[in-house]
Amino acid sequence: MELSEELMNEFRAIAEGTGCELVDVRFQGGVLKITLDHPDGVILEHCQAVSRQVSAQLDVADFGSARYTLEVTSPGLDRQLFRPQDFERFTGSQVKVTWRPAEGKRTDTGTLENFLPAGDSNAAAHIEVKVGPDETHRIPLQSIDIARLVPEL
Repeated sequence: MELSEELMNEFRAIAEGTGCELVDVRFQGGVLKITLDHPDGVILEHCQAVSRQVSAQLDVADFGSARYTLEVTSPGLDRQLFRPQDFERFTGSQVKVTWRPAEGKRTDTGTLENFLPAGDSNAAAHIEVKVGPDETHRIPLQSIDIARLVPEL
């Protein structure tokens, strides 16, 4: 099921009303998963408040007739990096990136050295990941299947 832009804007406003940022919304396999972020960390009260308000909004919007589960969560320690600003924010952090080079698929773990936005010369936005002492991979954002932080415990 595709979520309307109007519904997404409502979710965004609800998250912002709790002091949080809406990071991602996905509806798969009967689960509507809403991921929030907060500068001081997402706490249970944030998730509860957003869950109550989103649930009420879904009732008003008549969100389909099938059963679904609503899950409101934080990005977690191994948070997925979704947006350009995520890559920018976590520059210097350890990441695990699964991406598609010209041929095949590969997964690299290393330090997110840099985020470079799309340039005026039609250069695509990309990241640079240092995977070894003398090896850095330049990865276009559109080639990334999934990128996650590697928790440092």
